Amino acid sequence: MAEYPIHPYIIHCLEPLLANAAAPVVLALDGRCGSGKTTMAAALAEQFPGSIVLHTDDFYLPPADRVPGWERMPCANMDLARLRDEVLAPARAGKPVLYRAYSCREGAYLPVQQLAAQPLVILEGSYSHHPLLAPYEDFRVFLTCSDAEQTRRLQAREGDRYPDFAARWVPLEEAYFTQHNIEDAADFVMDTTTD
Repeated sequence: MAEYPIHPYIIHCLEPLLANAAAPVVLALDGRCGSGKTTMAAALAEQFPGSIVLHTDDFYLPPADRVPGWERMPCANMDLARLRDEVLAPARAGKPVLYRAYSCREGAYLPVQQLAAQPLVILEGSYSHHPLLAPYEDFRVFLTCSDAEQTRRLQAREGDRYPDFAARWVPLEEAYFTQHNIEDAADFVMDTTTD
């Protein structure tokens, strides 16, 4: 994926939030798959030392815990309540976090990591602006890109898995955006399509 700069407006908003905050600041990056959420989170963590990055992808539900028909319901594959209770709420309160990621590839929870409290908490990934999480967030950025650019990036990322990925995950994600008015409710929308 092409690199792109952090939009100056994001820095303009984060700096005073961090300077005046009595508690850690939570920045949430949601948006279309392939729009650069993970890349942006890494760039922001480098720009703002003293931050931790949390990934919604670490909070999938194990298949045995998913409801029947989850494949047709936005967010039904996610354990957003666990993300909120175990990670986001303590991090927002300035407490250490016991981070227990679930790996779909391994079909198991990974060893628990203890994350120290930091002034900036960056939550990145699809569904990070979900109403269940929104009360813990201070600044919400929605990343998007053109359909053609999304296709190009996802084909490069997913390879042979692209057709299945596009048929399953993109419609679920778009349904979530529509259902919860995610893009319009964001504090800032950034288009990462490159010329």
